[in-house]
This record gives sequence, structure tokens and C-alpha cells, in this order.
Amino acid sequence: MSRAFVNEDNAAAQADQPVERQVSAQPNYVTPTGLAQLQAKVAELQNLLGELCAQGDLANKQREADLQRDLRYFSQRLQSAQLVPPPSSTEKVQIGSRVTFADEQDTELTVQLVGEDQADAPAGLINWGSPLGRALLGAQLGDEVLWQRPAGDQLIEIIRIEPA
Repeated sequence: MSRAFVNEDNAAAQADQPVERQVSAQPNYVTPTGLAQLQAKVAELQNLLGELCAQGDLANKQREADLQRDLRYFSQRLQSAQLVPPPSSTEKVQIGSRVTFADEQDTELTVQLVGEDQADAPAGLINWGSPLGRALLGAQLGDEVLWQRPAGDQLIEIIRIEPA
């Protein structure tokens, strides 16, 4: 018998397992809101998994595997979370700061620097480790900083810094 057919059952079992979510290598700084969101997500996943297991439905094996994967990921993110106190200064951009800046066309945009898991660009929540976050972090009121973007570098000016 060819070796090509010996591991078919093993390959089929592995195909049912979801791909693990990759954990970022950057420090897991979180705001108080971000920490609460992580805690709520872990609790939600634990509840969903408990309900699914209580049903004992074998047809939900894939759903169970997905929930277990997500629970492992968010539990690891919660364990590695480093709480950053709310910003105390309006002079320097910190994680948690709400920052208004103007681009080269004098278009103003307001964002808040947050942790990776809390980031939501359409809502104005920017990961501190993103290109925009790195450009803003540590900047002071009135500074012009270079935002290194894939679409081309852009000079932006810090107009306002507010604690969130």
C-alpha cells in the first residue's frame, strides 16, 4: 500500500481544526475600556462554549472548534494585557489620548490611540502600533510629524490633545 493513503484520516481530522489566530509580537498595551472589552469577550466565548457543550450536538463540532480557538486567543490576549493608565497630560500624545491633527490640505481628523484589540479605524480608534499611531505617539501640541503611509508619506500637524 502506498504511504499516500495511510494518513488520510489524520489529514481529514486536521482539516476540521480551525487555523490558530496569530498573536501580535508588539506589547499588548490596553486602555481601561480595552481591558473591559477583552474581559467581556472571554466571558462571552466561555458562555457560548458552555451552551454549545450542554446541547451535546455533534453537528456543532466545527462551531465548537472555532469557539475554542477564539477563546484561546482572547484568553492569551487578556493574560498579556498591560493596562495603561488614562493619559494625564494634554501636552504629549499617549496611549488613550484623543488627538486632532491636520494634514497637508488642512483637513482635520480626530482619532484616539488605543490597544490593538480595541482598534476600530472607522470609529476613530487607532492602534498605537500602526503607522499613524507610531507617528502620533509622543508628539506634542503644535508638532509636525511624518506619517509614513503605504500610499505615500504625509506631514501632519498636532492641533489638539485631549484625555479620552
